[in-house]
Amino acid sequence: MTSDPRFVLDTGVIVSAVLLPRSVPRQAVDLAFARGHVLASTETIDELDEVLRRPKFNRYLQEAERLLFLAAFIRDVNVVEVTVRLTECRDPKDGKFLELAVSGNATCIVSGDDDLLALNPFRGVAILTPQELMSAT
Repeated sequence: MTSDPRFVLDTGVIVSAVLLPRSVPRQAVDLAFARGHVLASTETIDELDEVLRRPKFNRYLQEAERLLFLAAFIRDVNVVEVTVRLTECRDPKDGKFLELAVSGNATCIVSGDDDLLALNPFRGVAILTPQELMSAT
């Protein structure tokens, strides 16, 4: 097993990083890629793809640019096959991030979602806001 940190980034953090290039979420995403391995699953990539295609984000960044980011993201992540199904999260839509973290032996989930943050730590995996991740390094 690798000693490098293994990060799960929730969709909200990634979208904020794409749309706001000088934001703390962007700094946290960049840090995760620089310091360790970023994990993704088919489910998390599908959600990110769907969200990045939403027209409401055109006022920040054109869809083509968002999809270029998505392509680079997919190229750079470690895709993990999810091998467990979990129901501990009070928002069932967030379970995919917990499942990815457990299946991929993640060190940390980075999220701004209160439903995930309320579970910190989850089965030995820290759940931190982007600000907390930046402060911890």
